[in-house]
Amino acid sequence: MNRLASATSPYLLQHADNPVDWWPWCDEAFAEAKRRDVPVLVSVGYAACHWCHVMAHESFEDEAVGKLLNDGFVAIKVDREERPDVDAVYMTATQAMTGQGGWPMTVFATPDGTPFFCGTYFPKPNFVRLLESVGTAWREQREAVLQQGAAVVEAIGGAQAVGGLTAPLTADLLDAAAAQLAREHDRTNGGFGGAPKFPPHLNLLFLLRHHQRTGSAESLEIARHTAEAMARGGIHDQLAGGFARYSVDEHWTVPHFEKMLYDNALLLRVYTHLWRLTGDPLARRVARDTARFLADELHRPGEGFASALDADTEGVEGLTYAWTPAQLVEVLGESDGRWAADLFAVTESGTFEHGTSVLRLARDVDDADPAVRGRWRDVVGRLLAARDTRPQPARDDKVVAAWNGLAVTALAEFVRLVETLGTGAGGDEADANLLEGVTIVADGALRETAEHLARVHLVDGRLRRVSRDGVVGAPAGVLEDYGCVAEAFCAMHQLTGEGRWLELAGGLLDTALARFAAPDGGFYDTADDAEQLVTRPADPTDNATPSGRSAIAAALVTYAALSGETRYREAAEAALATVAPIVARHARFTGYAAAAGEALLSGPFEIAVATDDPAGDPLVAAAYRHAPPGAVLVAGRPDQPGVPLLADRPMRDGRPTAYVCRGFVCQRPVTTVDDLLAQL
Repeated sequence: MNRLASATSPYLLQHADNPVDWWPWCDEAFAEAKRRDVPVLVSVGYAACHWCHVMAHESFEDEAVGKLLNDGFVAIKVDREERPDVDAVYMTATQAMTGQGGWPMTVFATPDGTPFFCGTYFPKPNFVRLLESVGTAWREQREAVLQQGAAVVEAIGGAQAVGGLTAPLTADLLDAAAAQLAREHDRTNGGFGGAPKFPPHLNLLFLLRHHQRTGSAESLEIARHTAEAMARGGIHDQLAGGFARYSVDEHWTVPHFEKMLYDNALLLRVYTHLWRLTGDPLARRVARDTARFLADELHRPGEGFASALDADTEGVEGLTYAWTPAQLVEVLGESDGRWAADLFAVTESGTFEHGTSVLRLARDVDDADPAVRGRWRDVVGRLLAARDTRPQPARDDKVVAAWNGLAVTALAEFVRLVETLGTGAGGDEADANLLEGVTIVADGALRETAEHLARVHLVDGRLRRVSRDGVVGAPAGVLEDYGCVAEAFCAMHQLTGEGRWLELAGGLLDTALARFAAPDGGFYDTADDAEQLVTRPADPTDNATPSGRSAIAAALVTYAALSGETRYREAAEAALATVAPIVARHARFTGYAAAAGEALLSGPFEIAVATDDPAGDPLVAAAYRHAPPGAVLVAGRPDQPGVPLLADRPMRDGRPTAYVCRGFVCQRPVTTVDDLLAQL
């Protein structure tokens, strides 16, 4: 009997009609394996995963494979996005055994959950042989299997251990991390390393903050070069906005087409801050279009943001997105079609498969004359309308707390910057109108999402990981959920000036300190009262998203600055000290921790503006435009309940007044923009 039909996970529901007697992750599944004395297959993936679909079609939809599994195993299907704790434990085991990892992840375990053989994707013939071999080993070589499992558990316990070396995250360490990234920077194509190439958003956020603190031209150039290369590449959807998960080549041309919420939220922050620091029109446009993609394609009205768009359309990767020159001419006519083929590098031989090309921007449009920009906008609109008539990729509609927290923070920063600079900064009238429309929609989407997280995901003071269709799921929130959502609530407090958001953030951080803290000042990824796995995960490294430890440290830094309570800053310093030795050696995997470290070195600045017009006051605009790394900013009427930065900070002589503090030490109040900028 397949038990997935009642699951809330879209990934599990994709497997509900398989001939495999799937179980969801639960105690009852392991009890059944013990009763039958058979091993467990733990199959881990996610809804937008291309090779997960391939393995499902080849093996899990096959009646003969299903019979092999049902007769000899208890099969458990896990959505890694719902259960990142389970995924983390078995991914560490897979990497320990094979030297690499990925999804689908295929793990064979004992009835107590101990992994003894791990891998990723297996073609059907290999998978059938593997099932037969594991079954034979379980029956005939049980002692060797158990010894192998014990060795794996010991290895993953060591890999995720707490209590290692600690050191302050100093300026010297952060400068060394920036220098290491500079050495590893691909000076031709942007980014770091070779194919496949992932958007290095966390490292770019760090480098932008490092540039602010040090004035390093190299850090800024790496960020600008990489941001421009990605924006012009096929990894960036040139029609609808948004970024794909990664590029299969080193020059960003052909993407793996899935679009993830977390990538787009973090990239929105990168382009927003690049625009803020440089006024770059390309960064402005890409920030706008990424915000539009989030609001139009991933936001679920009345809820939050969906997790992802699928890599495949009707089982074919890239079906929605690829073009030929003839298709461009068919949609646009001869003249515009050939112009678009040149603009988007669509060739007769193609850059993708079967003579098709992925659109990439081969010509500069952001600095072009108005006629060229007008023609480009017209072509993009007509191509997008035509593309919308094609089959579309499926959407994974579950709402993940951590990733929605990232989206709220990014959109709040984007909206605040547009309020600061105005819609006309850096573009023509059409650009201004589009930016204004996007900002209004983005503002509504982020506020709805924050309310959804507070109303639905917070249950009896504890955070839940996922929801779908307005109903919260059972999986408990992990550390990254608490950190990312707390940081989002801090962003809402700064955007709205409302005290309740800061109170909500403080509650989450208090729970994290009480339930997730480790003896060395670091944090475990799961709470002390969470389900016990074969080991308690505590990964300090940043990957596609901030680690739980980096996320909680960033939230603690921000909350301390907003609340004035030093114990949260001390907790952030202790957490970052457990990551500092890794920053020194592996800068590419500690970007968000390093960004939080830059905020601490900066102060961070605490800026309060007492004003009757927080949206339009020039002091507020100047403060946000020139805010140092990690600075917090709250504006509004003095002495509002729940807003510590505005307490006892009146307007001087009835004029808007700015108060600038750094590390809890304050300067004199000022009432002019020039005086404020001098303090910043």
